[in-house]
Amino acid sequence: MSEPVLKIADEGRVRILTLNRPAQLNSMNDALYDACAVALMDAADDPGVAVVIITGEGRAFCAGQDLAEMADRPVYPKGERHGFVPFMEALESFPKPLIAAVNGLGVGIGLTMLPYCDLVFMDPTGRLRAPFVTLGVTAEAGSTVLLPALIGWANTAEVLYTGRWVDAPTAVAYGLAREVSEPGKVLDRAREAAALIAPNPIVSLVATKQLLTAARFDAVRAARLRESAVFDGLEGGPANLEALAAFREKRPADFSGL
Repeated sequence: MSEPVLKIADEGRVRILTLNRPAQLNSMNDALYDACAVALMDAADDPGVAVVIITGEGRAFCAGQDLAEMADRPVYPKGERHGFVPFMEALESFPKPLIAAVNGLGVGIGLTMLPYCDLVFMDPTGRLRAPFVTLGVTAEAGSTVLLPALIGWANTAEVLYTGRWVDAPTAVAYGLAREVSEPGKVLDRAREAAALIAPNPIVSLVATKQLLTAARFDAVRAARLRESAVFDGLEGGPANLEALAAFREKRPADFSGL
């Protein structure tokens, strides 16, 4: 029997979601997006869950979009919704405290999901990257609103325009992460934080998070719609096709003729 793409475990009132495609560095295909969306909705509705932790299996947190699937999109019956958009809707509306335990590299959505988390802890080996421009597309997940608000305009510009790696101490300095854990202890550190939150009344936790997120919700939703429209226009274009070809052929992309 094959392993599930998402592992779900309850520890008292804390639910742990573990992205489980370690051979693919926990990159997000539609199956994993869908599993995460369902798991978040289930946790939101479960009266026994007060806090959710999200982490990755193996040496990566999340390597972003599965580029093989990006190059060959699945086709679904008309009206079915799968993948990135339903996941984002579940993530942005998740009503309970959400903690990220970043156990390794986080690329693309592995970075842009973090501003939706209330607390982010990183292993010392953790590194983050937003390679959208280098892939011939553009930013996603409301990051054009959330990142400037969280880490400042200049830091956001550098992260998005260059696609450079952000190491764990820099992520903390930027305000993208709360702290760097001891080596190999990031999930334990997330559990410690969750243990301080979980005994509180869920009704109060939900009400407080709703108040915290209400001011930004409309702006983030509008940003996601703008980003999606521009992203869709760039996906499959010359720059994106060259980036994907370079990925498949394991060579540097050459945009000089575009």
